[in-house]
Amino acid sequence: MRYVQLDTPKPISKIGLGTWQFGSKEWGYGPDYERRAAEIVRRALDLGVTLFDTAELYGFGRSERILGSALGDDRSKVVVASKIFPLLPVAPVVQQRAVASAARLGVDGIDLYQVHQANPVVADTTTMRGMRSLQDVGLVGEVGVSNYGLRRWRFAEAALGRRVLSNQVRYSMIDRGPEEDLIPYAEQAGRIVIAYSPLAQGFLSGRYDATNPPAGAVRRANPYFLPENLERGTALIATLREVADAHDATPSQIALAYVLRHPNVVAIPGASGVEQMERNAAAAEIDLTDDEYAALVAAAHAFRPVTGVAAVPRMVRARLGR
Repeated sequence: MRYVQLDTPKPISKIGLGTWQFGSKEWGYGPDYERRAAEIVRRALDLGVTLFDTAELYGFGRSERILGSALGDDRSKVVVASKIFPLLPVAPVVQQRAVASAARLGVDGIDLYQVHQANPVVADTTTMRGMRSLQDVGLVGEVGVSNYGLRRWRFAEAALGRRVLSNQVRYSMIDRGPEEDLIPYAEQAGRIVIAYSPLAQGFLSGRYDATNPPAGAVRRANPYFLPENLERGTALIATLREVADAHDATPSQIALAYVLRHPNVVAIPGASGVEQMERNAAAAEIDLTDDEYAALVAAAHAFRPVTGVAAVPRMVRARLGR
């Protein structure tokens, strides 16, 4: 495993574990899932993973409970990250929600506490006042944000009066917006971009095509999985396979290696089983050549999916089977 080269109390692994699926029925949570989740977490620890990301919203607290239980006595050795759902995130509410999350996780302190989404009405001034109080009493180590643009990220730092260590955003080969400003800022300022959905919910895995679309409700709601987009992605997947063959790897591992090539980026893919966790962790060791990276960049730029308003009628037709 490789780690981010920053001055953090605990090392932060380049590959972490995202736990949205823990306790969430839309990802297949059921009676047997807590045992499987524990197996995934234990294997991640064996592989040197130190970053475990959850949120109070995931499974309405179940994810935090499952993760805390699975980590057991290792909770103090790793970076436990959670997120506050930003419904009225004024200072007292931030403090209350952090206490509740810490209790569910079974920790004395949350290593990285993040604002899940920028609130359009409540200013970060009051949110960060709550975060600063949590840091002062030792309940929170580092503060982070999620889905913030660069301007608001920097404003949040000014409001906190300390570094806001991380910004967790959607980032993958086909969601490259963070490359424009967030990643350069992180590298210049000594911050971290945490990439969620680094495989575009599995689009980049090569498992799906126009004749074999995904079945899950979450993926069916993603316009990338429209038959037209799956067809348009054929050339991109072919390039991923070509680079993967050169490394005796999978397309998913190469897609992860793409985002991890940036020194201040870490990725938090989910894992449905131990084997997937092992493959994700191994991606941190892949070094892409300059030519390979250039080929991936070119293939990613050539991919033009149908998204936004234009995708809505197509998604309706796809859901109706027309």
